[in-house]
Amino acid sequence: MAPTTKPTIEHTVDRTPEYEKFIEELRVFHEKRGTNFDPEPKMGNVTVDLLKLFKHIVAHGGYDKVSDEKLMWRKMCEGLGLMRHNAPADAYTLKQIFYKNLAAYEIKTIHNKEPPPPEILEFTTAKGGGLLTRTLENYSRSKPDNREGSNDEGTPTKERRPEDAPTSSRASRGLREAPPPRVIFHPETHTPRQTRHASAQQSGASGSASHQPPAQSQANRSSQSQTSAPASVHHDHHPHPGRGASSHGYHPPGPDVGSPVLHSYGPQAPLQLPLRIVDTPASNPDLFARKQRQLRQPAAPVPHPGTLIRASVPPGTLDGPNIYERCLLALRSGIRAEQAFALYHLVKISFERGDKYKFSQFSGLAEGLTEVALSVGSLFYDVEWTICDDPDIDDSELGVLDGINGTPDILERIAELKPKDVQDSLQPAEFADQMTLITEAVLTIRNMVMLPENAWFIAEYPPINALLCILLHLPPLDMVVELKHSALDIAEQITPYLTLDAQDPLYKTLLAQLESSDRGIILTALRALGRIAMNHPTETNKLGGVPPATLQRLIDWLLLNDDELVDACLDFLYQYTAEVSNMDVLLDGTNVEHLVVHLVRLLSHGAKRTHREVVLSEAQVSYIPATEYVVPIPKDLQERLVALDEPERCYAWLRCFFEEDAEAQITQIAIWQAYNAAFLEPLKRMGRPMINAPEFIRHISTVYQNAGAQVIREGPNGEIQKFIMRGIRPRPHPITPEGRGYFQCQWQPPGVATKCGTWNLTAEAMWRHILADHLNETPNEDGKFTNREATYYCVWQRCTKYPPPGTKLHLAHLMSHIKTHLKAEETRHLAAKAVQDPSAPANAASPSSQRRTSSAAAAATAAQQRLRVVVKPAKSITLSFEETASARDERNPNAPPQAAGIPLSAALILRNIARNAGRTAAEERLVRGAEKRRRAAADVDGVLGKKNGGRWVEYEGQRNGEEEDDEEEFDEPGGWNERLFRPVMPRLFEVFSENRLLAPYLTNLFQLLA
Repeated sequence: MAPTTKPTIEHTVDRTPEYEKFIEELRVFHEKRGTNFDPEPKMGNVTVDLLKLFKHIVAHGGYDKVSDEKLMWRKMCEGLGLMRHNAPADAYTLKQIFYKNLAAYEIKTIHNKEPPPPEILEFTTAKGGGLLTRTLENYSRSKPDNREGSNDEGTPTKERRPEDAPTSSRASRGLREAPPPRVIFHPETHTPRQTRHASAQQSGASGSASHQPPAQSQANRSSQSQTSAPASVHHDHHPHPGRGASSHGYHPPGPDVGSPVLHSYGPQAPLQLPLRIVDTPASNPDLFARKQRQLRQPAAPVPHPGTLIRASVPPGTLDGPNIYERCLLALRSGIRAEQAFALYHLVKISFERGDKYKFSQFSGLAEGLTEVALSVGSLFYDVEWTICDDPDIDDSELGVLDGINGTPDILERIAELKPKDVQDSLQPAEFADQMTLITEAVLTIRNMVMLPENAWFIAEYPPINALLCILLHLPPLDMVVELKHSALDIAEQITPYLTLDAQDPLYKTLLAQLESSDRGIILTALRALGRIAMNHPTETNKLGGVPPATLQRLIDWLLLNDDELVDACLDFLYQYTAEVSNMDVLLDGTNVEHLVVHLVRLLSHGAKRTHREVVLSEAQVSYIPATEYVVPIPKDLQERLVALDEPERCYAWLRCFFEEDAEAQITQIAIWQAYNAAFLEPLKRMGRPMINAPEFIRHISTVYQNAGAQVIREGPNGEIQKFIMRGIRPRPHPITPEGRGYFQCQWQPPGVATKCGTWNLTAEAMWRHILADHLNETPNEDGKFTNREATYYCVWQRCTKYPPPGTKLHLAHLMSHIKTHLKAEETRHLAAKAVQDPSAPANAASPSSQRRTSSAAAAATAAQQRLRVVVKPAKSITLSFEETASARDERNPNAPPQAAGIPLSAALILRNIARNAGRTAAEERLVRGAEKRRRAAADVDGVLGKKNGGRWVEYEGQRNGEEEDDEEEFDEPGGWNERLFRPVMPRLFEVFSENRLLAPYLTNLFQLLA
């Protein structure tokens, strides 16, 4: 039996409204506590869903209970699908995430208690549990003492009581007191035992000490017990204390007390033995081989003393700073050669190590690069741009930029500058070198801001805005094109972190770039403008102050076959139309009708049409009943057969109008009457005889071998005899002797109960028949028809395209429509011929050509038998769909694809226009002007005329030219939305029915237009 594998749980972040609300509550909670909050912490490459984590931990008892159980955090990782390869590390990481972000929130919301302060919760590591009972007092006592920082106010150390001192000389000899913590430990090198002389002196001293006061005696005993263990030997010689003295326990002396060897023993001090590695020929053969080679070489010159000093220093001591610090120091040095070295390496580092090289790690790097880039002013203008960080800066100096608050008048300062006469194709060497340094400095900033952390850092540096304005306002020379493109790339990356109003110098500079003829500059400027305040939590991108000429230019660019540029223009227009004040400018200064038409066209941009057939009813098998009706003979076929002699005429006629069917029958009289109706009159006019009936009946069996004459009786008693031919049946459509089928004219004029019924072989012949016989058109001398305009109608088989009494149109237009009927009819008959008449004869010259083998006759009979069975095709309807660009949501990859790209942007702009057009002042002016014209028209009688079809027709006098051009359809209700969207409503409904991805957005649009 195969082992069962445990199903793997994939952890994803479900961004539901509940999740968003939970994250917002956590953010507010941490702001009040003054702690950091990470809404999307990561475990490796997986983003942790804090809502799932919180619910999972609370469901298992909360943080304290999970922390108290062993290996419980590993189980939490497995339950949430966050377990990777290192289980202990994953468990601790998950615990740390909950501890930092959710522990205090759990105490507050779940347990309804006040969480501990951040100093003992979020600002510490997630070690242990007990958060519900943690306080400043018990948490600080549980921490180990910091002895190095202890003072008199700290926790006192426990002193040894006098009675705890060792009283045994055996115990006191081998034990030492631990030295104080801040005193370096030095082992005792003298003997711990006392000599007899010292013991005697101590005995005398102890006798005299008995007369000391109790306090002093106690202090002496305490100090002796703490400092010198041999003092206890004196008490061992007096096992029986004197009367009135304190009682001591009796400790009999051991066998080593009286040993002189033990008394005189003292441990020797440890000796430090210096060790060094000795190279031998066996341990280091390369060294000895090198020495042998040096001995064979001639003596080298005496080296420089400095070389000897460096050689004596261990490797790595004099290496200096690394390349990053070296480049920073060289950049800030102001030395041209050092700056060239630094910028050369910084360009390479910022490109290759852009994900690791950050402004925040190297103080002064952003300032140094900006200063080098600002030196471009001295090359093209007589100005030296400098940055001043003094809050009391003097604004009167033209070249001084405010490094704290920015320079809001930088555009006015640039306008005051007079450009130098710089040749674009020829520059001095010093100019070219300085230009290279400036380009490398700007390129380094451009490479570094591709990292979001660097972009955010440099966006908070005010002089960068002034630098971008200076670079983008350089003279229009080829040598500065790269600088301008790099400056726009920097602006594109930092504008998401900036809030720019309509008067901001950088905003005005970016708008001015839209007037350029360079596609790259236009594209990057549009992206930079569209990303303003994208990452700001509260501010939005207003995009105010855009000139109408620029808006019209954006509308015109929508006609270009450039997806990248069209996408950038749509992003800009989407944000622009979201503001009501901007819609006023758009309605008054541009042709918004054309904009709406272009946007509706872009709804199908890049669409692929797909068709799906829906079956309404399944195919069914039915049987065609036999009939005795023989279709009339076509005129051209009659002329061909009349020219033949008997019996060939009879053979050919039978093949053209009959087919084999083993179970069918037809009366002999019906066949004979049909033959007479076809040839009796023409033969009489030609004076030729007709074949007699018996001979004609015999020829039927000659043509169709399985057909035969029979007599059947009918009636109650069989009194009625009926002469039939069994085995053949009339064809529904006649065929030529070569097997080509005719098809019938389905034209049914008004007031006529039957159709025309004329037979024709080709669609061209039927086309000419309709022109001549039904439309009464006559050809010209060259055989062509005049394409005149008249009232025509089409009555081909219940057609409703041009019903009676008719529509005024050109003849060519009508006949193009009729061709669709003829081609469809011809195709249907060709398909029927291939299936229903597989044994059609090639000619009708002789019946001998039809006398094949019996197997051929049987095959023909089987084929004719199948003709009776007709399969009615299934009734189906074909649905057409448009598939435009789509994308899956990264936050929910299992969801169905959603609309994306240019079609989505176009739908969103249409929705903005429909929502905001009715709120503008232009809407009020339009409605007020229409109402004013209505009242004026109602008061005027006979001067301006009467209302005709929604417009005013003049009968007397002349209308003013301004009134003519102001508004023709003044009485049209609905305002701007009616005027903009009424012409495109059919196309909008078509896209709505065929594009399933855009249908929800168009539904919102229709609701706004309702």
